[in-house]
Amino acid sequence: MVPEMTPDPARLTLYGSFTSSSSYKPMLYLSLARLPFSFRTVNLKFGRQKEAAYLAVNRYGQVPALRHQGLAIVQSNVILDYLARTTGHFAGETEQDRWTAREWLSWEADNITNVAKVRHYSRFRQVDPAVMDYFRPLANAAVSFVDKSLEGRAWLVGSGPTIADIGCWGRMVFMAEGGMDIADWPNVQAWSKRLAALPGFALPYDLIPKKDTEFDPCG
Repeated sequence: MVPEMTPDPARLTLYGSFTSSSSYKPMLYLSLARLPFSFRTVNLKFGRQKEAAYLAVNRYGQVPALRHQGLAIVQSNVILDYLARTTGHFAGETEQDRWTAREWLSWEADNITNVAKVRHYSRFRQVDPAVMDYFRPLANAAVSFVDKSLEGRAWLVGSGPTIADIGCWGRMVFMAEGGMDIADWPNVQAWSKRLAALPGFALPYDLIPKKDTEFDPCG
């Protein structure tokens, strides 16, 4: 299906795919924030992300993308930052918290992305075992860093959930598909349960639809 290219500019419109951890991150934010939005599916299996209609939204040919108030925002962590700034949810209580949350998003893009690579090469694409031998220790190290950072605290930043938690968990949620057992990291496991207890939380395959959908949680 070709994405709708002329959405209501005042309404949040998210383009994504149900198999994509990058799509899950802003989807989870919007669900936890209980915000109305439109979801437009981009079928990666059939290469819809490389078609001209979608490239007009996201020149990188990737998911997700967000349209709002005449803007097109791409890259999942940039979208999280935009949503926090514009809607006021999960931004952080203090200025320091807000900057620290963004630091976590930058770190996630360099490190927890290795969890996504291990998952991708385990489920979607076979590679030489040497490739997995390279990425798996990096993935384990990233999760271990999060686990250590959660010692003695409930959330990564401040006293409540922020875009740091949403961005990091949104990528780590698929770790089991890469053969990574969350029980090996008890602080991460406890943190995941706190996230799961938040109103509006859902796991990716329960949250992200396979077709265009309107979400109006308060409607």
